[in-house]
Formats: sequence, structure tokens, C-alpha cells
Amino acid sequence: MWLVATVVFILYFVTPHDPARLIAGKDATAQMLADVRIRLGLDQPIIQQYFSYLGRLLQGNLGYSYFNSEPVSTIIGEDLPVTASLAVGGAVLWLVIGVLAGVLAATKPRSIADRTVTGLALFFYSMPTFLLGELFLLLLFFRLHLLGFDFFPGSGYVGLTQSVGGWFQHMILPWFTLALVTGAVYARLTRGSMLDVLGEDYVRTARAKGLSERRVVYRHALRAAITPVTTQFGIDLGTLLGGVIVTETVYGLPGLGQEIYNSISRQDLPVIIALVLLASAFVVTANIVVDAVYALLDPRVRLT
Repeated sequence: MWLVATVVFILYFVTPHDPARLIAGKDATAQMLADVRIRLGLDQPIIQQYFSYLGRLLQGNLGYSYFNSEPVSTIIGEDLPVTASLAVGGAVLWLVIGVLAGVLAATKPRSIADRTVTGLALFFYSMPTFLLGELFLLLLFFRLHLLGFDFFPGSGYVGLTQSVGGWFQHMILPWFTLALVTGAVYARLTRGSMLDVLGEDYVRTARAKGLSERRVVYRHALRAAITPVTTQFGIDLGTLLGGVIVTETVYGLPGLGQEIYNSISRQDLPVIIALVLLASAFVVTANIVVDAVYALLDPRVRLT
């Protein structure tokens, strides 16, 4: 996190450009620019600016938006529940779909089920997220709306505390958009890992002891095969929590992804910096949690 914070500082405050000009505008006078630099501390030596920057971060002070002078922490607090709803719901779906499909394909190799799962996984893996989202909107929102069926909203977001039903209706299409595209990766990953594990000696020994096939597959084989899936899941979930830009844009969800897009468009540096650091924090945290989960999944791994 310190390395990321340092790189971000260098990119935005050391490289040749003038943050004061972004705030004051192109028509600002020299006096206006000087006043802005003093207010932001940009008139101080670069080392002093750097330590002041780190000190503010350690205190949780993310600064204020250049666009509307709103605290960045307030902006993130408003957008984070939307992205968290999308990321967590989509992650649960793609994990269930991907792992179960991968297990089915691995336990019936070269069968119709295996070829079907492999074909669908390749199809959705090759499908751009924005295209799948637009197809869902066309078929499940627009076409059904013309027929008088309004279950699937076209855009917007309803908070979980406002209405559970409304929240679910607005999230179901974004969830499946994420789940089908990402779940394809997990289906292929689970299938390959399961095929390797099912050929191990301890799996054959479990079968020789008379254990049911279901117990052998889910209790012994899947537990060992799920390790690479867990690694991928931690990375994907941490990345998604940092902002699902495409999906949020397609469905008009006011989350971190939309905020990233808007902040880059208007060069709102404090918001961009905060969102980069937040995304990094999610990825780091996810990897730490994954390392701890290894010890629960694989008996050969122990935390010391």
C-alpha cells in the first residue's frame, strides 16, 4: 500500500503538470493560481508535500473533490454500497455456477455434459461484458417491457435498506452479466484442477474403501482442487470491489466504477487517487484472506 501511495504521489504531484491549474481553470490569473497552490500546500518543498500527503492518508483524510468540493470520503461512502452489492452478489453467482459446472465436466470427461460445459464456457469467456449486458437489456427489459412485463428495470439502483425487493430487481441483471462472463473462467479452471486431482492415489484409495462417489468428489477431490480457484476468486473479488466500470455504466449503477469514469473525465485528482488506493487495499486484503483460507481448504498447508 505504501508503494502504491508513493507511485500515485509521483504520478500526480511530481510529474510535469499543474494540479492548481486543474482547479482554477484555464482562465485563472497568476494570483488565483498562487492562492490555490498555497491552499493545497503545493508551494512547499516536494519532500514536505510527500510526508504531508502520507500523514493525511494515515488519518483517513482523502481530501476534497476538485469538482464540487465534497469530501472524498463522503463520495466513496455513497458509491461503495452499490459496487459492493454488485461485486458480492455477482461473485456468489459466478462461484456457484463456475465450480458446479467445472465439477460436472471433470467427473464426466469427454461426455456430452463435458462438451456442453466447455462450449458454453468458451462462448461466455469470449463474450464482452458490455455486449452481454446490452443483450440482457434488449431481451429482458425492452422486449418484455413492450409486452407489459416490467420485472427487470432498465437502469438505476435502489438501496437494500429502502426496499429489498427493489434492490434485488435492480441487481439481478448486473449480477448475471458478471456471473456468466466470469463464471466461464471458473468452470475451465475447476475442470482442469479436478481432472488432475481425480487421478491422484488418495482419490483411488478413497474409492477402494467403498466411499460414495459423491463423497469422494466433493469431500476429497474438490477440497484439494479448489485451491487455484480460491486464488483467482480473491484477486477477482478484490478487483471488482475497486470498481466494475463497464457493468455499472451499462446498467446506470452509481457505484465506484461510474465514479472512476467521471473523475477521470473531469480530472478530479483527489477522487482518482482515493479510488486507486481503495482498489489496491481491496486487492491486498483479498490476497491476505486467501492465504488464510488455504489452511482451511488444504490440510497440507498450515499457518505458522
